[in-house]
Amino acid sequence: MSLIAFASAKGSPGVTEIVTGMASVWPTEAVVADLDPVGGDIGLRLRRHDGAPLDHDHGLLSLGAAVRGGQTAHLDDHLQTTDGGLDALVGVTGPGQVLGLGAAWPHVGTALATAGTDVLADCGRLTPGTPVAPVVERASALVFVVRSDVAALAHLRERLVWLAEPLRIGRVDGVSAGVLLVGDPRDSRSADDLERLLASAGLEVPVLGTVAYDPKTIRVLRTASTRVVRRSVFVRSLADVAPRVQALATRAATLSFEEV
Repeated sequence: MSLIAFASAKGSPGVTEIVTGMASVWPTEAVVADLDPVGGDIGLRLRRHDGAPLDHDHGLLSLGAAVRGGQTAHLDDHLQTTDGGLDALVGVTGPGQVLGLGAAWPHVGTALATAGTDVLADCGRLTPGTPVAPVVERASALVFVVRSDVAALAHLRERLVWLAEPLRIGRVDGVSAGVLLVGDPRDSRSADDLERLLASAGLEVPVLGTVAYDPKTIRVLRTASTRVVRRSVFVRSLADVAPRVQALATRAATLSFEEV
């Protein structure tokens, strides 16, 4: 089973909606972990299966407290089930709580990476000094979500160049990286152009596909579960790319095991 970190390089390309939507079409069982260090949205937008609000103290905060000293903890004990049937690790409400987790972050990463199920982690925007770095370092794969415009792609390249050495991207013992574009799934040219742009910087990072830019569906997903828009172009595009994301993480986990 794999821990897959999803992040943005700049702006808000819809990482949270993509992670929660992808979990609903994931080929196998999956859990969503809201690790956005500026404050997660899942706990604010979604409800429990019984209609009650999600408990912000039962999730990342409770898991962090349980593993703070390096103790083992069962991830299932800190999950909540949303009204759409999604098992979620609810995130923090603001940066203050993130700082309070302190030295627990590496242990949180280990707990997620060894959970026994695929964990799709919303890590928000990755910037130098981000507290979520220890989790990303323990991931099988890092997937950047980026819009297909020139400025966004340039920021992505610079962010990958910065991360290439600390995450050992492209090495057997490193984190496998990939990119999901947000745009028109019929536009294959943008994906080809991006791979050439990354290759010119010495980055062999594959473009895993394009998630449809669908503002109408995104607005619905901010207050409801994926099941109400299952036939939308957004969800269909997620179903197309999910196996490729899983394959990236599975291949990375297999190579790491063989190396050991």
